[in-house]
Amino acid sequence: MKRRTFSIALVVLFTVTATACGGKKASELSGSRPRTIHIQLQEQSFSGEAGSAALTSEGKRTKVVIDMASHAANAQPAHIHSGTCAKLDPTPAYPLENVVNGKSTSVVNVSLDALLKKPYAINLHRSTTNLKEYVACGDVGENEAPVPTITTSEEDGDY
Repeated sequence: MKRRTFSIALVVLFTVTATACGGKKASELSGSRPRTIHIQLQEQSFSGEAGSAALTSEGKRTKVVIDMASHAANAQPAHIHSGTCAKLDPTPAYPLENVVNGKSTSVVNVSLDALLKKPYAINLHRSTTNLKEYVACGDVGENEAPVPTITTSEEDGDY
């Protein structure tokens, strides 16, 4: 009798848990939280342009969001290149959406883990007609930017 009650209790517990979790398997629930790294995109070629890129894991793909604090008025091509900013392979490994008004969002067909295993860099070009001039660059996995924080002044009463 005790075994039967225990078995029924287990079945009920499993059913309630599966329903509460949307019917997903435990393997689907673990690791469901995406991982994000932030990279500083530093000025090159005396461009005056700088910003950051956020790389977020999406399974076998990676979402790349570029946010330039200072930028040109024209659309600017951006890519992920093999190598580092100091020694960049000029052939793009993964194209990104052009940066327009300082912003770009792309999804590339490579996992974040794969991008972190080898040297890669995110590179921003002067314009679609001047691809040879690099205006900002950041090494993936190095030179991580701090996560933005909100600060308040003493005038606000928060100190």
